[in-house]
Amino acid sequence: MPGTGPSAPIVTAQDLVMQFGGMRAVNGMSLELSKGEILGLIGPNGAGKTTLFNMIAGALRPTAGQIFLQGQDVTRDPPEARIGKGLGRTFQIPKPFAQMTLLENVLTGAQHQAGEGMLANFLQPKKVAVQEKAAIEKARSLLDFLTLSHLANEPARILSGGQRKLLELARVLMADPAVILLDEPAAGVNPALLEFIIGRIADLNARGTTILLIEHNMEMVARLCSRVIVMAQGRLLREGKPADVASDPAVIEAYLGVAA
Repeated sequence: MPGTGPSAPIVTAQDLVMQFGGMRAVNGMSLELSKGEILGLIGPNGAGKTTLFNMIAGALRPTAGQIFLQGQDVTRDPPEARIGKGLGRTFQIPKPFAQMTLLENVLTGAQHQAGEGMLANFLQPKKVAVQEKAAIEKARSLLDFLTLSHLANEPARILSGGQRKLLELARVLMADPAVILLDEPAAGVNPALLEFIIGRIADLNARGTTILLIEHNMEMVARLCSRVIVMAQGRLLREGKPADVASDPAVIEAYLGVAA
């Protein structure tokens, strides 16, 4: 079990294996995510990145290995339990509640609301009302942070793909996660919006949020990440600074199929 001191990793994955029938999509992967870090997870298609990501997020239960969040074993916890313990994630293709407004979508990310229990609405109406007011104010602030406040009362179905990514990030932030797993936030995004997303990720990190980033856009990875992990064929291929990793012949061969 990893340590729990102030310098201990906020997320630790130890010897993770994910077996699908006769195929091992992830084969003995380990990583440590330090508090306050933006760690990049890269690799060619089929490397096992998304499978590893889904195990850490709780969408898949590992065949073997353990996952720790702030020193606590969360290997068997489902995603909803992990968000309550400070770990949130986004998806490469966001799927908001299309008929609900943006504000309503963001509010679904609120945690530990007294109004979720039926009795509290009758026995503690003032507490419920205070929490609901605070949640709405927070949700509006997040929409403003992500430049979506002018659409707060519009249905999510009208959003572009890039705006849906912003909305999903707002919903995750509503839960105040200590760690966010970002799944290809640059995919399908126009250059102007990409610059905005990079800036907001940097802002969140400066405020103390730890981030694990899966991304194919190497320029984005180089700008945001102090450290990169490269996967190939379900295993760790290389770890280091973005510039060092990008010039490694083994990494180039894994991506292009030819040695440099």
